[in-house]
Amino acid sequence: MKLLVADDEDTIRKGVVKYIKLHSNRFDKIYEAENGQETIDVILTYQPEIVLLDVQMPLITGIEVMREITKAGLNPVIIILSGYDDFKYAQQAIKYGAKEYLLKPIRANDILECVEKWANKLFGDVDKDVNVDEEASTNHFIRETCDYISEHYMEDISLSYMADYLGISSGYLSTLFAQNVKCGFVDYLNQVRIGRACSYLEQNYLKTYEVAYKVGFRDEKYFSKVFKKMMGMSPREYRVSRH
Repeated sequence: MKLLVADDEDTIRKGVVKYIKLHSNRFDKIYEAENGQETIDVILTYQPEIVLLDVQMPLITGIEVMREITKAGLNPVIIILSGYDDFKYAQQAIKYGAKEYLLKPIRANDILECVEKWANKLFGDVDKDVNVDEEASTNHFIRETCDYISEHYMEDISLSYMADYLGISSGYLSTLFAQNVKCGFVDYLNQVRIGRACSYLEQNYLKTYEVAYKVGFRDEKYFSKVFKKMMGMSPREYRVSRH
């Protein structure tokens, strides 16, 4: 998973990033942004699943950031960090999809607890996920593949394509996945896609076929079949259960 910490106060931003890196293994990458424009650029480029977002930032406010990324069709989990205990800010934040509104000053462990709660909602508890184990982390082919999937899951990715990208054979990459990740390449790719689909379904503004295409499936029926196999319910049932 990818996390973005957007705050113009260097001490707060860097402190939160350092604390999360020390106390959590849920995030492969943690990005930083010190103003609203940089925040938008990072979200559009790297599509982090969770964003810690300050309301008042230089150039573009946090509320305007939310408005712009919504227009772009991106809906990461937004957790607002604000020193403003003002209902109008909270109201605007909720309007644009914020999941939490945390008031400063706040302890780093409370921020971490909130972030991990949403990480679990998106992708399940860490011990229930298909995760790259310690052996896998030492294999650069596996690490590169997982990083690539994290960034490009919405594109047309196949085992043969990935093997060509890495300069190895499809059979070798398949064996590496079986040995290190304990599942097949397609299973891992589908897990990432379904995890992202769950967050879109919770947003409740895209139709099922739109969600399917947005996370990399080109066939709505196949998407529904994979979703039900992994989640134990259809996309429609999942959407209803979250609202």
